[in-house]
Amino acid sequence: MASNTTITSIILNGLWHHNQALVALLGLCSLLAITNSATNGLGMGIATTIVLTASNGTVSLIRHLVRSEIRLPVFVIVIASFVTTIELAMQAWFHELYQVLGIFIPLIVVNCIVMGRAEAYASKNSFIPALIDGAASGIGFTLVLVILGGIRELLGQGTLFAQAHLMFGEVGQYLKFSLGSGFQGAVIAILPPGAFLSLGFLIALKNMLDKRLAKDVEKGNAI
Repeated sequence: MASNTTITSIILNGLWHHNQALVALLGLCSLLAITNSATNGLGMGIATTIVLTASNGTVSLIRHLVRSEIRLPVFVIVIASFVTTIELAMQAWFHELYQVLGIFIPLIVVNCIVMGRAEAYASKNSFIPALIDGAASGIGFTLVLVILGGIRELLGQGTLFAQAHLMFGEVGQYLKFSLGSGFQGAVIAILPPGAFLSLGFLIALKNMLDKRLAKDVEKGNAI
C-alpha cells in the first residue's frame, strides 16, 4: 500500500510538476485539434482520463504475467479495448459530442500520454499507485484541455461552454456564458495558430509560476 506522502507526490506530479501536456508536451494532436471550445476539451479529457486510469490499473495487474518482448503490443491491446468501450459509450449516450470529436476518440489508442504512463509507471508499480498515477495524469491533461479550449472559445466566439448541452443535456444551458451578440471575436483564436499561441502562453505561465515558487522556497530555506 502506498504511503500518504507517495500518493501526494503522484497526484502533484500528474496535476502540475510533470503535467504531460505542459511539461512532457505529449498528446499535442488532440490537445491542439479539438480545443476550439471548452466543452470539446472536457469531453476529450474525461475520455482520456478514463482510459488512462483503467489501462494503468490493468497494466499494473498483468505486469508480472507479460514477457518483456511483447509488453508493448499487449499494452496497445489493453488500451485499445478501453478506447473502444469509451467510443461505443459515447456513440450511445453522447452521440452529438462524439460526432464533434470524431476521429480523435479512436486516436486515444496512440496517445503518447496513455502509452507513456503504462510503460514508464504502471508496468513498474503496484495497482493502487498506478491507478492514482493514471487518474492524476488524466485530470492534469483534462485541466489543460478545458483551460485551453475555454481561452480559445472566449477570445474567438465570446462564449464559454456554449455546447455544454452536448454533454449535460438541458442542464448544460445553465453553464453557458456569453459576452453578448455584439462581441467581435478574434478568429485566429479558434484556428490552428491560436491553439499554438494559447498553449505557448500556458507553458510560459507555468514556467513563471514554477520559478517564483522555487525562489520562495529558497528564501524560506535561507531564513
